[in-house]
Amino acid sequence: MDDLYLAATGSWLPPRVLIEDAVADGRCPAPLARTTDMVSVAVAGEESAPDMAVRAARQALERSGAGPADIDLVLHASFFHQGHDLWAPASYVQRAAVGNHCPAMEVKQVSNGGMAALELASAYLAVAPARTAALITTGDKFCPPGFDRWRSDPGTVYADGGTALVLSRREGFARLRSLVTVSAPELEGMHRGDDPFGPAPFSHRPQVDLDACKRAFLARTGSSYAVARVGAAQDAAVKGALAAARLELGDIDRVALPHLGRRRLQAGYFGRFDLDPGRTTWPWSRGVGHLGAGDPIAGLDHLVVSGALDAGDTCLLVSVGAGFSWSCAVIELLRRPDWAERT
Repeated sequence: MDDLYLAATGSWLPPRVLIEDAVADGRCPAPLARTTDMVSVAVAGEESAPDMAVRAARQALERSGAGPADIDLVLHASFFHQGHDLWAPASYVQRAAVGNHCPAMEVKQVSNGGMAALELASAYLAVAPARTAALITTGDKFCPPGFDRWRSDPGTVYADGGTALVLSRREGFARLRSLVTVSAPELEGMHRGDDPFGPAPFSHRPQVDLDACKRAFLARTGSSYAVARVGAAQDAAVKGALAAARLELGDIDRVALPHLGRRRLQAGYFGRFDLDPGRTTWPWSRGVGHLGAGDPIAGLDHLVVSGALDAGDTCLLVSVGAGFSWSCAVIELLRRPDWAERT
C-alpha cells in the first residue's frame, strides 16, 4: 500500500477489575476464569462509549500533531450500544475531538469494526491526492441490562474502552504495508441463531446471549462446517496480508491478536500458526479484556508505547468479527515516536 502512514495511535482504558475479585463476588463464573486465563478486565464507571473514544482521539491527535484542517474523514467503529437511540456517535466524536466539518460516519462490523474502518479510510485517502489524513476511533461499554461481560459470550471477557488511530498520506511513525479483509457471509447466522427478526432491540431476550445463537446455528450446519469455513477464511486473511507485504510469519516481530480468552486463542492462533504467546499481545491483553472493535488498535498502541516495537520492526494486526469477516494488516515501524517509552 503506497504512501499510507500511521501518524499516531491512542487509547483510553478505565480501571481494571481483578478476575479473582469478580469470581469471589459471583460476577464471573469460576470455570470461565479458568478457561480464559484472564487476570483483569477494564470496566468503565460513568464514562460512555463515545466519551472514551473521544479521550483516545484527543490523545492520538495530539501525538500526531494533526489539526482540524488535516482530518478529511472521521470513522467511528463500535460493537454495542452507544448511549442513545437513532443517533450518530461519529458526529459526536468529530465535534468533541476534531472540530471540523469533514465526513463523519459510523462503522458497524462488530469486533472487526476497527480494522474495517482502517480499510475504508485507506481507500478514501488513496483515491484523492488532496486528502491528508483520517481519524479512526472505537468505543464500547459492555454493561447491564443488555450485556453481561462475563456470560453473554462464554470464552471471552468483554472490556470497556476507547481507541484511536490517525492514518496519513504525508508522514508517520509507521507505514501500512498491507491490509487484507476476507468475508464469509454464510456464517452470519452464528450470531442470529433461530431468532426471528424483531421490531426493536432485545425483542426476544432481555440480554445478549451469543452462545444460544451459536448453538442454534451449529445444530443446523454442524460444527465441522463452521470450523472449516472459519479456518479457511482466517488463513486467507493472514496469508494474504503477509504475501502482500512480501513477508513470512517468521519475519514478523510482534502480533496483535484479538483479546479473546486463552482457550480460544490457543485453538485459533497459538496452535494453528505455531505462535509463541510471548510474541503476541496476549501477556498484556489478558489484563484488559475484549474491547469490541478496538483490540487491534489498542494492541498496536500498547506495543508502540511500551517500547516493544522499534524502528525497522514489523507488526501483524489480526482481527475477526461476526458476519463473519477477518482483517489482517502488516505495519512497519519507521521510527520510534517520541511518545513511546525508551528502553
